[in-house]
Amino acid sequence: MDQATLEQLAKKGWQVGTVSDFLDLSPEEATLIEIKLALSRALKERRQQNMTQAELAEKMHSSQPRIAKAENGGASVSIELLLRAILATGASPQEIGRVIGAISCS
Repeated sequence: MDQATLEQLAKKGWQVGTVSDFLDLSPEEATLIEIKLALSRALKERRQQNMTQAELAEKMHSSQPRIAKAENGGASVSIELLLRAILATGASPQEIGRVIGAISCS
């Protein structure tokens, strides 16, 4: 957003900030959310290359709706489940490290 727009909004009483500001997240909490979202996106990309959600769920002894939640960043999905699912698609720990390492948090 450009400076002129920010100034116009401030004159009208609006405050502009980030989601982290609005939710009062610590830098650690914001980073954790970014990690979960990056893992969710990576899971979906990898899974779509060679299997359906149902096939991945069967391989993991889970359910298709659970895989869908994992791919969509569902709040009830743990990082452990995301990691297990990505590994089940054939990803290496190094590939997972690259996904996490590519995150840019402010």
